[in-house]
Amino acid sequence: MSDEQPEREPIGEDARIDALEARLKAAREREDHRNRAQVKGSDASYKLGNRVLADLLGGLLGGAVVGWTLGWFFDANPWGLLVGLFLGIVVAFRNIFRISSRRPDQGGD
Repeated sequence: MSDEQPEREPIGEDARIDALEARLKAAREREDHRNRAQVKGSDASYKLGNRVLADLLGGLLGGAVVGWTLGWFFDANPWGLLVGLFLGIVVAFRNIFRISSRRPDQGGD
């Protein structure tokens, strides 16, 4: 069977195939252009803003919980809460200053 000749000759280059390939290439380029990010760097700025917000809220809430808990155990609740909030704010701002002083080419997280 391998000695038999194929019934048809292979199809040569056809103008319709070339036109179809050109149209597909143009459609892919349009789709790539349409799906490309509109503003470059917005993703990194968005992540950085979320990180700063998380540090600020985490410092406040963490300091409040730890301060209230220590104040409850030592029966000095308003002062324990205030000291905990103050320390939480200090830690949060220290983290924010660290993030802001980092060079842009350094990796984060």
